[in-house]
Amino acid sequence: MSRRSGILEFAVLGLLRESPMHGYELRKRLNTSLGVFRAFSYGSLYPCLKTLVANGWLIEETGTASAEAMTPLSGRRAKIVYRLTAEGKEHFEELLSQTGPDAYEDEHFAARFAFFGQTSRDVRMRVLEGRRSRLEERLEKMRASLARTRERLDDYTLELQRHGMESVEREVRWLNELIESERAGRDQRSGPASSAQQNSTSGESDVLPRRRGDNPPPDTSDDTAK
Repeated sequence: MSRRSGILEFAVLGLLRESPMHGYELRKRLNTSLGVFRAFSYGSLYPCLKTLVANGWLIEETGTASAEAMTPLSGRRAKIVYRLTAEGKEHFEELLSQTGPDAYEDEHFAARFAFFGQTSRDVRMRVLEGRRSRLEERLEKMRASLARTRERLDDYTLELQRHGMESVEREVRWLNELIESERAGRDQRSGPASSAQQNSTSGESDVLPRRRGDNPPPDTSDDTAK
């Protein structure tokens, strides 16, 4: 299984954990809620769904087509609704707990971040810190490369290089803010005033406190180096 198809499977399982959907609804959510999947089409979504059904992580149920899912020539027809199984939920939770290097890459990180509300605090911290470390390494290489080649670059190529560096620097600052907020939330929960609440609920998957609005993660697609 390719890395890209693995990201798609992860996102599909995560969306279906929220509620059952048919293929059109899933595609719409992938395109609008998770911008990283804009390039996906029915051609890649349905093989993914069939694989998840074959693995026992989804089941297919027959329903009635909604008006928005119908084409003018098709009329009202039956549709397949995909529902997450208990095994699928367990598999998704296992994927959520993983914090390996793949979780730090551009597309995978964007998908992981989209489901941070369902992710434990410790895992969120490891993913955020891993992503920051990966970007800091990338930034160091970009600076070294620019220093070596600056004299040989024309003005436009040089400006493109600077733009890529600024994009990475901006995301590193954003990650620093997120990590600081996560730590502040953890410290607040570990204080004496919150000990009773911790005994009654873990609070690990609370929505991350945000100080500058609910902006999505920066788009790093225009980075000039990986």
